[in-house]
Amino acid sequence: MQIHNISSFIKRKKRIGRGGKRGSYSGRGMKGQKSRAGHKIRPALRDIVLKFPKKRGIGNVRVKKENIFEVNLLNIDKKFNAGEKVDLESLKNKKIINIPKKIKNPKVKILGKGNLNKSLIFDASLSFSEKAKSKIEKSNSKIQ
Repeated sequence: MQIHNISSFIKRKKRIGRGGKRGSYSGRGMKGQKSRAGHKIRPALRDIVLKFPKKRGIGNVRVKKENIFEVNLLNIDKKFNAGEKVDLESLKNKKIINIPKKIKNPKVKILGKGNLNKSLIFDASLSFSEKAKSKIEKSNSKIQ
């Protein structure tokens, strides 16, 4: 047995498009992306995925900021007298907050900026920050 008699099981891939005896197109057919060198056709699924909009934070349901109105203790201390009740209606009447008519269920949050020197009665339907709660308790005010 000679070396040239040994048969190989490895089938070599034909290199197409390099001239030779296959004519001018070399087995690639006529024009188009597949006849060019380095052709890669992108998967159709990738294009479909890219068409969908990216919805950020879809898992986090948040309260709309336009429905929450923030009031600092500084403003409440200026406008209210000792012993008065602080609720949504009184805040509207004293023109501390301006709520548009289109908002149906407004929420008011009391923030802790400034000091409270008077004892007032706060409505429990209002929400309070931790700092504001501690300042309200120090001023002998009540949340009812």
